[in-house]
Amino acid sequence: MLAKRIIPCLDVDNGRVKKGVNFINLVDVGDPVAIAAEYERQGADELVFLDITTTNERRATMADVVEKVSQQVFMPLTVGGGIHSVAAMEKLLQAGADKIAINSAAVANPTLIRQGAAKFGSQAIVVAIDVSFDPASQQYRVFTHGGQQATALSAIDWAQRVVQLGAGELLVTSMDKDGTKSGFDLHLYQQLGQAVDVPIIASGGAGTITDFTQLYQQTNVTGALAASIFHFKELTINNVKQALANKGVPVRL
Repeated sequence: MLAKRIIPCLDVDNGRVKKGVNFINLVDVGDPVAIAAEYERQGADELVFLDITTTNERRATMADVVEKVSQQVFMPLTVGGGIHSVAAMEKLLQAGADKIAINSAAVANPTLIRQGAAKFGSQAIVVAIDVSFDPASQQYRVFTHGGQQATALSAIDWAQRVVQLGAGELLVTSMDKDGTKSGFDLHLYQQLGQAVDVPIIASGGAGTITDFTQLYQQTNVTGALAASIFHFKELTINNVKQALANKGVPVRL
C-alpha cells in the first residue's frame, strides 16, 4: 500500500505566506522559503503553494518564490493560483514546480486540462476544486475565484469530468471546513473516492491528530493538506505521522 501523504499548504500573497478562515481574514504567517525548509525538516511529503492573488506582476513574484524554494528543499512542489495557459504552467515548472494546480481556469476552459496533460503528462496536472455543500440540492457545489463565485457544477460530476480530461490528481477543499479545525468533511471524500480513481488530496478542517486518523481510516484519499495547525505550531508533521503509524496507517517516517 502506498504511503499516505501529509502536505502543508502555503497561501502566498505578494511573496508572503498568509492564512485565513473560510477564505477570508488573512494574516501574515512568514517567509515562504523559511517555512518550506522547516516543513521539509519535519518530514513533509510534499508542499502546495497557492498564489492567492492573480495579477501579472504577482505571477512573476510567485515564479521567483518557487525558484527560491526549489533551490532549498527537495520534496515535490505543487503550485497553483491564477494559471490560465500552458505557457504559465511551463514557466512555473521551469522555476522548479513539479505539479501545476488549476482551479477557476479549468472551469472556464476545461480544454486547458487536456492541453497541460498532453504537454507535461497527467502526473503534472492537479485540478483543485473548492466546494461547499448546498442544502437545497443536497449536493456539493463547485466555487471559483477563491471561493467567491458559485457555479452550477456538482463537485462529484466535475471531478469525474476533469479526470476524463487528463487530471492526474485532485486537490479538493471543503470551503465549509476551511480554517475551522473541526475535522475533514469525510462524507465529501467518501463520495469522491467512489467517483474517481486518481489520487485525492483532502483539504479543509484539520485540527487534531484524530482528524487525520479518521480521514485515512474512513476514506481512500492519499493526501491530507493542512495549513493553520502547522503554521501556528499546534501540531508538527512528525507528530501527525507518528500517530498515524501507531494506528496502522502507512506513512513515510
